[in-house]
Amino acid sequence: MVKLRLKRMGKKHKPIYKVVAADARSPRDGKFIEAVGHYNPNPEPMEVKLDTDRVLHWLKTGAIPTNTVRSLFKNEGILLRWNLEKRGKTSEEIEEALNTFYSGKSAKLERAKARKIRRKENKAKRDAEAKQSA
Repeated sequence: MVKLRLKRMGKKHKPIYKVVAADARSPRDGKFIEAVGHYNPNPEPMEVKLDTDRVLHWLKTGAIPTNTVRSLFKNEGILLRWNLEKRGKTSEEIEEALNTFYSGKSAKLERAKARKIRRKENKAKRDAEAKQSA
């Protein structure tokens, strides 16, 4: 059975992962069939680069993604595309759904940035009040 999973690389405490198609019996960092992308969780907006065509090829041939890889595919819209193709949607319908997905994703990122700034400001305000009362 073929699995789409992560292969750990990089330095100690600075991991970088390759997304690979590998036999389920091979070890985590061992032999793999094909590398289909990479994932770097270290920078603030994490980096995910995937070869969508190859990922879809492996999904269509029966490869099973691990939970982490499945969540990466979900965040990148690959699972949405695969699901729409399985349902027999036309390419125009798929593109329209993906455009809607990507616009919602960008809005979600903007809200998260604003929330992070608000939390930082509120923490600074609480710290100033605690210092003033002491």
